Amino acid sequence: MANKKNKPIILDEIGKFVYESGILSKTPRSGLWFLGTGAQSVAEHSLRTAYITYALCYLVPEAKKEKAILMALFHDFAEGRTSDLNYVHQRYGRLAENNAFSDIAKSVPFGEEMHELYGEEQAKETLEARIVKDADQLEWLATLREEGVKGNLKAKKWADIAYKRLKTSEGKKLGKILLKIHPDDWWFEASDTWFVDRKQKDQGWGNGKKKKK
Repeated sequence: MANKKNKPIILDEIGKFVYESGILSKTPRSGLWFLGTGAQSVAEHSLRTAYITYALCYLVPEAKKEKAILMALFHDFAEGRTSDLNYVHQRYGRLAENNAFSDIAKSVPFGEEMHELYGEEQAKETLEARIVKDADQLEWLATLREEGVKGNLKAKKWADIAYKRLKTSEGKKLGKILLKIHPDDWWFEASDTWFVDRKQKDQGWGNGKKKKK
């Protein structure tokens, strides 16, 4: 525990961290520039990657869920300082993301934990790191699928490539599902009569679905 003398300094460091985390919502994912449609920030990508990580940990109960989720939240944190580099950029070199993350870690009182999580995720050796890497690719695959159903002809080919990057069996299974179902399937079903007449009796979720003969 920090003593009272150090608390103002620590709070100042945490305050700066809060503002830096906000930059992620203003940092664009650059792969979509080359795809030609869509827009996404690093913050949006990181949050859905964390959600996917949570879901994958349900499928892999031996994984340390909390650790994996934290790893997912921080995996692209340094891009607020370096920007996001797509695969075209990476052919010519990558910005010093590792160095940037080290600098970030030095600036906050919980930096040691952050740095350990980031290093483990980058090494891709532990179960949790492999899950996060798959969640990272699954988030990109889902984003591409969303653009594909809107008519982007390149998105399917890119999504198929993203699927080939998946390493865990659970990640591959979920990837197949994401490629198969429509992004609107969680809320829309054409056979649900509520979308036609919106009767109050059918207002409950799925109440208006026609029975299959």
